[in-house]
Amino acid sequence: MVGTRLDSIDRKILAELQADGRMTNVELARRVGISAPPCLRRVRALEDSGLIRGYHARVDARELGFEVHVFVMVGLESQAEAELNAFEGLCREWPLVRECHMLNGEVDFILKCVAPDLSSFQNFLTGQLLTTPNVGSVKTSLVIREAKEEPGVPFEVMEERLQRTP
Repeated sequence: MVGTRLDSIDRKILAELQADGRMTNVELARRVGISAPPCLRRVRALEDSGLIRGYHARVDARELGFEVHVFVMVGLESQAEAELNAFEGLCREWPLVRECHMLNGEVDFILKCVAPDLSSFQNFLTGQLLTTPNVGSVKTSLVIREAKEEPGVPFEVMEERLQRTP
């Protein structure tokens, strides 16, 4: 488990930055209980290792006019690695697709899409997704409301698990 290779300070740094990626290094150092220079070195090491992949602002999509949120379940006709990679590449290019996850089971991929309105989503669905080679089935579910959106990982669960592990 990667979490066991990190010391408690690194885990605290990750948890604090996950909660607020805009805080200053001085504030971060204060929160994790070390001075600023070693804190900055640790943050850079976490970035270099790939554990910190970026910093983002969480914007309110609906307030910005993206009223339609849809989960799309996609079944492919072939699951050959080249076909999976080709579909993933297209998903990275489609602006309305915000997340793409390959699944195990009867659905090959689930996509999280946002669109300004139903007609924009419908145009994407019929003009791009359904015309994509190798797409065998598509099922959509419109999001009515969001009860929780919590990016990242639950560091408190990791800490509890590490305390139980000898």
